[in-house]
Amino acid sequence: MKRRTLLAGLAATAAVALTMGCATLDEKQRAWIFQPSDRSWGSTAELARDMDPVWIDFGSEVTKAPARLHGLWLPADKESARTPVMLYLHGARWNVEGSAPRIRRMQELGFSVLAIDYRGFGKSTPGLPSEDMAYEDARAAWAWLAAKYPQRPRFIFGHSLGGAVAIDLASKVDDEQGTIVEGTFTSIPDVASSMKWGWLPVGPLITQRFESVKKVAKIGSPLLVVHGASDTLIDNALGRKLFDAAQGRKKFVLVEGGSHFSTMSVGQANYRQALAELFSLR
Repeated sequence: MKRRTLLAGLAATAAVALTMGCATLDEKQRAWIFQPSDRSWGSTAELARDMDPVWIDFGSEVTKAPARLHGLWLPADKESARTPVMLYLHGARWNVEGSAPRIRRMQELGFSVLAIDYRGFGKSTPGLPSEDMAYEDARAAWAWLAAKYPQRPRFIFGHSLGGAVAIDLASKVDDEQGTIVEGTFTSIPDVASSMKWGWLPVGPLITQRFESVKKVAKIGSPLLVVHGASDTLIDNALGRKLFDAAQGRKKFVLVEGGSHFSTMSVGQANYRQALAELFSLR
């Protein structure tokens, strides 16, 4: 999620509401929040080149049409019957290849990783994503992972906007061993209120709300919340507030010097220690 784009989009919401119908307002918000793309950034596509393609087909209840997700699979260096597998849910703007550096870091931490593109991103079914569609995509990917690796411990990870998708998924399933979110938030209205124009009364007009704070207490697995102390896109106070709303076993890690995009690389040692303490993973 790019702060300037989201900020301008949410600030324009009130003006759009005065001149356009509800359907157009919803579509504008979906475009502003997801910023769907078939592109990666920098050299990340090269880092994804040796990852295996995965295709997941399902019938969408949201759109009432066939849907197809494209994903990348990166197995752990030393796989066994107990190697943990992870569903990786990326944030806004870039396709799944743009997350290749984080996918590889999760592999370095001992996971086999399935990362997916939501519909509207990359090679997945084209169209404008929505909150409900992203939730449905995550459930389809989780079902695929559960069917393929039923005996292996499975974890859910989400970065930024993907953190909200991860929390929704974790609140609805009961077969995950743990949930990890990084650089995420309590809700889109809370993100809007934390920004420069947060005084504008756009909250009631937001249709894509991603209200993780109302779902996080329903998660039955241990929860790891990671945030960068220097995150200028999503205030780490929102990550802390989300953590405080969780009810089960949990851990909050604030990575000094970590930005919205560098927290995992800066905080790899923090991750390793937290995974060992919370999930007994080494």
